[in-house]
Amino acid sequence: MARCYSGPVPRLKPLPAIWLFSDARNAAGLAAALRALPRGSGFVFRHYHLDSVDRRAEYDRLARRARAHGHLVVLAGSRPLARRWGADMAYGPRSDLVPVHSLRELARVGAGQVAVLSPVFPTRSHPGAASLGPLRFRLLAARAPVPVIALGGMNAKVARRLNWPIWGGIDAFLR
Repeated sequence: MARCYSGPVPRLKPLPAIWLFSDARNAAGLAAALRALPRGSGFVFRHYHLDSVDRRAEYDRLARRARAHGHLVVLAGSRPLARRWGADMAYGPRSDLVPVHSLRELARVGAGQVAVLSPVFPTRSHPGAASLGPLRFRLLAARAPVPVIALGGMNAKVARRLNWPIWGGIDAFLR
């Protein structure tokens, strides 16, 4: 099995293997996707497209559904905002789950954080954008001193082919 991280991550024992990331494209199918995820998966609520009032209402609705299925709930935003909203963790540059796209960004991820390394493969989220590919992804992930979540063009079949046990998707869970 691939090396996922070199040390324990406080608060996350075990780290969920599968993660659902929200965005405007998958908003309509999120309730069904949360039901379809294996119990104990991770859910990252982003929904940047909503104004603050609607974003909070949608977060509350989906967080209830996620918790009913035993999922970890992560809010895109600062750690203080995530605490106020009752999230388990925060997602963002200086948060618990940190988006990473290069070796330079990976070097900024510290102890107790999780790197979300993307895009591994071409995605509908960023059409035409360069992707890491499996070799570059593995080279970067091997240098990570923290857990790494593979994101970008991922689904269960691709994750098996990549042989990476911790992965997330946006479209992967839509039916």
